[in-house]
Amino acid sequence: MNQSDIKITNFIRQIIEKDLTSGKYSKIYTRFPPEPNGYLHIGHAKSICLNFGIAKDYNGQCNLRFDDTNPIKENIEYIDSIKKDIKWLGFKWDGKIKYSSDYFNKIYKYAIELIKKGLAYVDELSPDTIREYRGTLDKAGKNSPYRDRSIKQNLQLFHKMKSGGFKEGKACLRAKIDMSSSSIVMRDPILYRIRYVEHHKVGKKWCIYPMYDFTHCISDALEGITHSLCTLEFQDNRRLYHWILNNITINNHPKQYEFSRLNLTYTVMSKRRLNQLITENKVANWDDPRMPTISGLRRRGYTANAIREFCKRIGITKKDNVIEMEALESCIRDDLNKNAPRVMAVLDPIKLIIENMSSNEQILTMYNHPNKLDMKTRKVPFSRELYIDKADFLETANEQYNRLTLGKKVRLRNSYVIEAHRIDKDANGNITTIYCTYDSNTLNKNPSNGSKVKGVIHWVSVLHCIPAEIRLYDYLFRIPNPALEVNFLNTINPDSLLIRYGFVEPSLISAKPGSIYQFEREGYFCADIHDHTKKHFVFNRTVKLKNRWIKIK
Repeated sequence: MNQSDIKITNFIRQIIEKDLTSGKYSKIYTRFPPEPNGYLHIGHAKSICLNFGIAKDYNGQCNLRFDDTNPIKENIEYIDSIKKDIKWLGFKWDGKIKYSSDYFNKIYKYAIELIKKGLAYVDELSPDTIREYRGTLDKAGKNSPYRDRSIKQNLQLFHKMKSGGFKEGKACLRAKIDMSSSSIVMRDPILYRIRYVEHHKVGKKWCIYPMYDFTHCISDALEGITHSLCTLEFQDNRRLYHWILNNITINNHPKQYEFSRLNLTYTVMSKRRLNQLITENKVANWDDPRMPTISGLRRRGYTANAIREFCKRIGITKKDNVIEMEALESCIRDDLNKNAPRVMAVLDPIKLIIENMSSNEQILTMYNHPNKLDMKTRKVPFSRELYIDKADFLETANEQYNRLTLGKKVRLRNSYVIEAHRIDKDANGNITTIYCTYDSNTLNKNPSNGSKVKGVIHWVSVLHCIPAEIRLYDYLFRIPNPALEVNFLNTINPDSLLIRYGFVEPSLISAKPGSIYQFEREGYFCADIHDHTKKHFVFNRTVKLKNRWIKIK
């Protein structure tokens, strides 16, 4: 894509345009730097679209770099899931995958350089005491009693740390900056800590690991990144980012820019909280369809196109805000409305018998999409005994009720007009069977007397339908901003997953895991990628046909 073809859409692209026009940079280098300590969520999708999208549009390069500096929380499973999510979203990283651990030797040498310049020291205060000494927003910090050790002592002690001479928590390397700084981040931040944990990539080679802030800026510089894009919570860390690069011998000096993170209603976006939902068995796993993770959304039936469109619509700004869940749902509805084939499914079945139907069955031809004839047609069996949804029948109803009731005509979807005459009930008074007649001259047309039938209900043939487990997913939380609550787990929606056992039309016999359909009049549904088999049909509700969310009291 030529630069002249690009429409400037946000402040970051404006900065890039200016840097290219001025000749500051001839090529743009970005990076997506996830920590492999959990699955990616929809907020990461925003960053992925930004970083990879900019590189693509400006003929630049975007690296995938795993900031793997904390082996306690990191896992190969997370690395594999992140790679899968990026590819699924439609992006490709340039060159080989990068790891911060690839630079551990160089980062260690930069720590030595800071010590030799008198800008770093080994501190033996406990972690709790370090936090206490750091002060507060209203109170300046105070110096550690170990702050004024000689350069020679610090070099010896840092070597002792590297050699396993200290227990965990008994020593760390700190930058010597300013304990009275107005920014707490600049009050002698920790650069290295001790961890006797095997690393997924370097094994047991190291027992000291650099902190994220120390690693990130150096990794950016070593990779030649031009624009280091991160979310607003790292705004205060920008001073440290540039302080480190200004005080080590390194050629490249990227500049950090911050944009607003994605906050979405009726969910939480913190990896810590998402992990807590799993460990406390509130959801099944990272890819539970109620989770805001990319894998959870994919399993629920969200498409990569819908997520990219969502990221495009919400844009990139400098101001934190909360996006309504309906905005995300609108994107998937728009996508699936165009592309999902239509089928019929009955989620809460009740039997309907057409008493005046002489033949036991016939085959009807139906369009797979009313507005896309290229999606062709399918054959659907119509029989004397059908299932309809219980919600589509009332024994008695007022004139505004447009579904089936005794003595009133409705149309069966894509077929005939019927009229209910009587019902059977069980011992508890529950309706078990509805008896109707049909007008055989009304296949996809109005009755011959010219009367119009307003109501339309869906159905499946008792003789041919397929039993299916239907999982009705809804918002995971009852309130818009659960993260603001003291205990966010107390706000979980007890009806975030309801399971129904219904029936789907026989054309779905070939439905493969991950295939998506509109169940007419019900919503959009996806065959579960894990549990759906040829012997056990499982469909997850992706989204309702329209927003019918009502707050739970």
